[in-house]
Amino acid sequence: MADIRSLPRIDEHATVVAADPAAVWAALLETVDGIGASPAGAGYARLVRSRYPKASGPRPLAEGSTIPGFRVETAVPVELLALEGRHAFSEYALVFRIEHVDSGSSRLSAESRAAFPGPHGRLYRALVIGTRGHVVAVRGILARVRRRAERA
Repeated sequence: MADIRSLPRIDEHATVVAADPAAVWAALLETVDGIGASPAGAGYARLVRSRYPKASGPRPLAEGSTIPGFRVETAVPVELLALEGRHAFSEYALVFRIEHVDSGSSRLSAESRAAFPGPHGRLYRALVIGTRGHVVAVRGILARVRRRAERA
């Protein structure tokens, strides 16, 4: 796997969460692990021949844990969760950052990075990034984390 920072930046999305960073961290770990545990996530990881086709490693998620499609590259509790992966059409990373805003809120961001080598990679990029499916998916993750943290 290439260094995450060397992958081209795709985009970044963020949301303000009415919860402290510890609650956001717990909600982030639960949400990301839950997405990976879904039959759709596992099926998709197998379909694209992901390097990480199934969940493994410690729970809650920690460095070295995997969910279908991703491996936890870095986990700095209450601050940073960096996921990386590779499959037949792309090498990618999804980096979540949590920042303290004030006594009752936090900012959660998700930065996407990816390389799409070769003609199949370019086609895959068009299907995933060009259709904005990626944007919908990442914003959906952020919204789920926000709802879960605000309920806690």
